[in-house]
Amino acid sequence: MSFDTISVIGLGYIGLPTAAAFASRRQKVVGVDVNQTAVDTINRGQIHIIEPDLATVVKSAVDDGFLAAVTRPVAADAFLIAVPTPFNEEHEPDLTYVRAAALSLAPVLKAGDLVILESTSPVGTTEQMASWLAAARPDLRFPQTAGEQADVNIAYCPERVLPGNIMIELIKNDRVIGGMTARCSARASELYRIFLTGECVVTHCRAAEMCKLTENSFRDVNIAFANELSLICAEQRIDVWELIRLANRHPRVNILQPGPGVGGHCIAVDPWFIVAQNPKQARLIRTAREVNDSKPLWVVEQVKAAVADCLFQTDKRAAEVTIACFGLAFKPDIDDLRESPSVAIARQIGRWHRGTTLAVEPNIKQLPPALADDMTLASLDDALVRADVLVMLVDHRQFKTLAPAAIKQPWVVDCKGIWR
Repeated sequence: MSFDTISVIGLGYIGLPTAAAFASRRQKVVGVDVNQTAVDTINRGQIHIIEPDLATVVKSAVDDGFLAAVTRPVAADAFLIAVPTPFNEEHEPDLTYVRAAALSLAPVLKAGDLVILESTSPVGTTEQMASWLAAARPDLRFPQTAGEQADVNIAYCPERVLPGNIMIELIKNDRVIGGMTARCSARASELYRIFLTGECVVTHCRAAEMCKLTENSFRDVNIAFANELSLICAEQRIDVWELIRLANRHPRVNILQPGPGVGGHCIAVDPWFIVAQNPKQARLIRTAREVNDSKPLWVVEQVKAAVADCLFQTDKRAAEVTIACFGLAFKPDIDDLRESPSVAIARQIGRWHRGTTLAVEPNIKQLPPALADDMTLASLDDALVRADVLVMLVDHRQFKTLAPAAIKQPWVVDCKGIWR
């Protein structure tokens, strides 16, 4: 059964590149997003996020008539849901957006359609989504009751891409395809092979959901080890980056690099989904999350110590000291501030510090509302001239290529080890 029209619901950092990938293969794609500004931007052949190569693909797809965006789902043959799955204050998953997306497409579902959930989700979400759809459309048969004879096929397929390299990895990386039945998996694999050069690895939807959570939890645990080392090395007056370089010369050791914490929409979120469902068993995963979540607090304390030393060494008052925070994104060379520890650190510094706080983030044009009242967005050159205390948070290429002679301040808190 062919896919004449493909619908992608959620046109953010994953949904829009996915829609563009299908459209680049001359497939008719309808993107859906509740954000009218995003929809209008895409329909002009432009993009509302920063991602290398994406703008070119979107413009070509829109100009050629293969990609259009709307605010409400329309009939299609395959629906891919790529909406956020945050957690609440108790670190429990919030499936509000997934449920809203499923119910929004339910009225246009028909026999023969395929629905794929791509949003990172706790185990059992795909089956929960199927039950929501079945309740909304009792006239159709779904896999949980009809098995292989279902009118609508349902699968889970998480993305495995790195922001800043999405348009390459989206096509080349293997995909885990978790269908509710064998036919569901087969049809989902057929869909992704439209643009995928990597392999489709088939499993059950619950295993696919857990696979995504496991991948990011594994990375979170390893980052927590590096971040904990940085705390220990600070106490022992050891250069943690030199230590890691030395330890990694062992043929079976590969320690990651420490940083100001862990951010982004995946690594900082996904492990909590495992902890929420398995609170007694997920002891190591929980501890890793706590280590990484506490790192920003430690960084702020280092900044306070640097300011105190600056006041001791100079004749300035606290209100006369200027602090510059370099980088707000959750990783280098992107504009994505979601779950960024650098944003949390900058916010705490801006609210605590009585003097001027500058934020240097070359990938954004204005500060988010949460920071706008406490600091000013500044250029790299301006911050280097005005600041007394430098706080390196994100190793953007502009910061890494800076000549050592440009760093004249003696008070530097370097979370990435590039100005030490």
